[in-house]
Amino acid sequence: MNKRLRVDWPNCQGRGLCHEVFPEVIDLDEWGYPIVREDITRETERKARQAVKTCPQLALRLVDVPR
Repeated sequence: MNKRLRVDWPNCQGRGLCHEVFPEVIDLDEWGYPIVREDITRETERKARQAVKTCPQLALRLVDVPR
């Protein structure tokens, strides 16, 4: 099963900590809100979990996505 990062937009405050932890997959828009560029692979899952834990607003989560 594939995994994807999901942003809870009402809770996100655009602090950019997720980007600092995981810039390989997360960009920031002009206001500092995350843009997730791609799904998570086995190789990137550890960093994705770190980004989720880093979010002070708990606005980022890792979810399973059917193929």
